Amino acid sequence: MLMKKIKHFSIIFGLSFLLIVSILPQVRAQQHSILDSTETLMIAQEQEQASEDNFDQLIAGSEQLNGLFTLYHHLETGKLYIELYPENLNQNYLCFSSLESGLGESGIVGGLELNELLFQWRRRHNKVQFVLPNINFRANADDPQSGSVNRSFSESVLYSLPIASIHPDRQTLLVDISNLLIGDQDLSGLVQEVASDLEASYDAGKSYINDVKVFPYNIEFESVLGFSGGGDFIDSLPDGRSFNLRVRYSFLEMPQNNYRPRLGDERVGFFTTLHKNISDSGKDSAYIRYINRWHLEKQDPTAALSSPVEPIVFWIENTVPYEYREAIKTGVLMWNKAFEQAGFIDAIQVKQMPDDADWDPADIRYNTVRWFTSFQPSFNGYGPSHVNPVTGQILNADIVLESNSIAELLEDAELLLSSSNPANQSTLSRSQACQEKLHTSSSKTTDLTASQHQDHLCFNAESQLQFSVGRMALSLLNPGSVSPQQTTKYINQYLQYLTAHEIGHALGLRHNFHGSTLLTPEALHDTKITQTQGLTSSVMDYLPVNLAPQGQAQGDYFPVIVGPYDDWVIEYGYTPMAATSPTQEQPRLEQIAQRASEPQLSYATDEDMWGVFLDPAANAFDLSQDMLQYSQWQLDNARLMWQRLEGRSAQAGEGYDRVRKMFNTILYYYGKNAGHLTLYLGGQSFNRDRADNPTGRLPFEAIPVEQQRRALQLLQEYIFAEEAFDFSPELLNQLAPSRWSDWGNSDLNYSLEYPIGDRILWMQSRILWELFDATRLTRLRDLEFKSQQGETLTLPELFETIQNAIWTEVLNPNNEISISTIRRPLQREHLEMLSQMALRQIRVPEDAQTLARYQLKQLNKMMTEVIQNHRDQMDAYTLAHLEVSRDRIFKTLNAQIQSD
Repeated sequence: MLMKKIKHFSIIFGLSFLLIVSILPQVRAQQHSILDSTETLMIAQEQEQASEDNFDQLIAGSEQLNGLFTLYHHLETGKLYIELYPENLNQNYLCFSSLESGLGESGIVGGLELNELLFQWRRRHNKVQFVLPNINFRANADDPQSGSVNRSFSESVLYSLPIASIHPDRQTLLVDISNLLIGDQDLSGLVQEVASDLEASYDAGKSYINDVKVFPYNIEFESVLGFSGGGDFIDSLPDGRSFNLRVRYSFLEMPQNNYRPRLGDERVGFFTTLHKNISDSGKDSAYIRYINRWHLEKQDPTAALSSPVEPIVFWIENTVPYEYREAIKTGVLMWNKAFEQAGFIDAIQVKQMPDDADWDPADIRYNTVRWFTSFQPSFNGYGPSHVNPVTGQILNADIVLESNSIAELLEDAELLLSSSNPANQSTLSRSQACQEKLHTSSSKTTDLTASQHQDHLCFNAESQLQFSVGRMALSLLNPGSVSPQQTTKYINQYLQYLTAHEIGHALGLRHNFHGSTLLTPEALHDTKITQTQGLTSSVMDYLPVNLAPQGQAQGDYFPVIVGPYDDWVIEYGYTPMAATSPTQEQPRLEQIAQRASEPQLSYATDEDMWGVFLDPAANAFDLSQDMLQYSQWQLDNARLMWQRLEGRSAQAGEGYDRVRKMFNTILYYYGKNAGHLTLYLGGQSFNRDRADNPTGRLPFEAIPVEQQRRALQLLQEYIFAEEAFDFSPELLNQLAPSRWSDWGNSDLNYSLEYPIGDRILWMQSRILWELFDATRLTRLRDLEFKSQQGETLTLPELFETIQNAIWTEVLNPNNEISISTIRRPLQREHLEMLSQMALRQIRVPEDAQTLARYQLKQLNKMMTEVIQNHRDQMDAYTLAHLEVSRDRIFKTLNAQIQSD
């Protein structure tokens, strides 16, 4: 009975469905007719209503500006209207924004890029929408799926602006766009960011559109954004209750040329523009990555070397000091050597902006090298570029150089740090904080752009310190006085390298942290090599100052030419190819990219360094093929600088705060080079080779065990040994801070005394905890699977070696046992680490947890024996230290283990 009802229902449903389907097209047609009529009526009513507002009346008294768009700027009220013609609607345009002037500190500094948008003006009823089309997903034009892309992925409507009036004859739309440029929801996103970071309130009454310039293919706006509050801790402000920021907006037409995008390759380090091709879903090529590069064409396509049709021209801003202009020009032109590899002569040109120029350096029509001054600089250089987000074509670039990174070194020909410069101590603190960030695996983020920006600021803070160390080394490592020629050579080489690095970014290149491994340590100071082959394979690495070891003549401090990797990457990106589509270029591009297995072309970039470092060669501020040797040289150089600093003392008429700051900087440099040694423990080399690479090497290869043991031995000698930090009382008692009680004194918030014990323990603890980082311990464990027996460092060997280095007095006691003031805190820190592992208070591999408990038992046994046999030969410090340490171990071993 039930089956019959179901069958009966099915027949009725089927007949009903056929009836509905037959009449549905008629219903839809009627609905569309009604909707079309309604919409037409609504638009007509809106046009009639809008036309009632007199178009001419609204623009009366304004300055009319004709170009890419027609604008009407009311100079008295500040209101800004745009007149949109029908052909302006539903077309792609670009908007770029940057910070034209900042605070000079807190990361809010002039020249920083803020936002890049591809947008359209679209009319919806009585409003004009500012729409960001979704270009992340695309489909081939002949693919039926192309019609579904817009339905599947949302666009972003940022603004919906009322139509103020419609011209009765031209039928153009008059729209007030003032709030796009100065409102609390401005296009740049700066207002929200400042409100969040500084807790400052946007002040509309202090905000205005300062300048508007219109050209045929672009429009330049300058807005002044006012803020109240949030500046209580910003020393550069005259009054923390209020400040202004200037923002530059550039609207430009999408370029119309014969530019052909070029496909990227992960073996070659370019920034890329990404989209997903829905038509190719399921294939390896579904994600299409175009490299970011300039549009270069040969004047003579048949010539092996030809001048470009339009060279890349950089203008040196007229605010750059005269004495630095030639070095900056040299740094820009260093890249022409690489472009010859791609078939171009003089691909890059440099011009000097005249003092009476009638154009603004922020004008997007000009590529500039700009000069900014900050109170507390967060970078030395910055190289943003503006890119077509559809094709990857670079349209404009501005290089920003920070003046204080150079100026501070000229205050005294013999000294590095002056008490009148408040940036130095904060720079040291920022660099230490950045070290913590980069050496912590939890620092990973899914926001690649934000992370790269933060890393850039961190690395530039450290670069500033490296530059300072080198300048100090001129006077402390070299006998006699420093000649003006030496100082000029040092500064010019640094400026050339810094400029070349930032120009590389402007050409589309990413960092290459393998670049520093080109030469052997012995070849680093042979100028016949460094000035022909290069000091490094790439200037896109972050490089330390190249200081010669004692007994070797000093060579180049920084690279003076681009390296072989730079030549190769430009060849990949810019060599003209006879093809009609990006895919047709692939065979030739593959021929170039296959050279990636050559050692001088090794490549590693930012994400290869996130968390606990994997490859010691993919590192910042290292140098040479043998970083173990180079680090030892620099550790010895730091010790010698301390000795020379002690002998130098403070000069007549100067404060002792100079000595303190120099001591601090050397201490930082010492710790930085010791930190390089930790990278070898559990390290693995990583390469980006494809499966068909000529060498046949696999992506991962363990660092040879001999190098790992050598690194451990050096750490014992330079960090954990009793004599590692041997400073005389004469030197330590000079380390007084400046006592000015104003914002010009960077020492104001530091304690009067110099806590030498705490500083040493901080360095030792940081190295100790890095060695036993959970990621490193896991990697050491896993390397036992990946290596032949005896070819890798094991967990027991690491634990045993460090224990022997730190507890020498207990494990190998003499007749008289005395554990020094330097050693006791280190031993307590080691116990703390082992205790946390044993109690599972930190997550480490199970084998590490059991080894920690085993070592605690060993130490407990040895301490008991030493106390029993040598009690009478111990000083009170040592006896108390061992008694308490033994009690602590006892409590740890008998405590309940924390459960996972």
